Amino acid sequence: MIETIIPVILGAFIIYLGLRNMTGDISSLHGYHRKRVSEEDRLPFGRMVGIGTVICGASIMLYALIDFVAAKTQLAVLSLISTVLIVLGLVIGLGLNFWAMFKYNKGIF
Repeated sequence: MIETIIPVILGAFIIYLGLRNMTGDISSLHGYHRKRVSEEDRLPFGRMVGIGTVICGASIMLYALIDFVAAKTQLAVLSLISTVLIVLGLVIGLGLNFWAMFKYNKGIF
């Protein structure tokens, strides 16, 4: 049960951070990004990073919940689906984050 609760809480926290970023509050991001993003680009940058972060958090939560159901029902296909969902979610979410960093910062570092 703990292997389900921790990822769900982690995913919810990551979603919360993503929603904050989407409002233009990028205080949770590294200082480099806060300095390099212009004031006029702060909202679009925050939205793009926020969407990517929400996708990552949601994929973590979905992974945990589907994997929990897979363990209870003994359906191996659900375990495979949860693994595919988390990999796709993290790739898409992190891809959006990196794209936003390159677009508005001209780099990730």
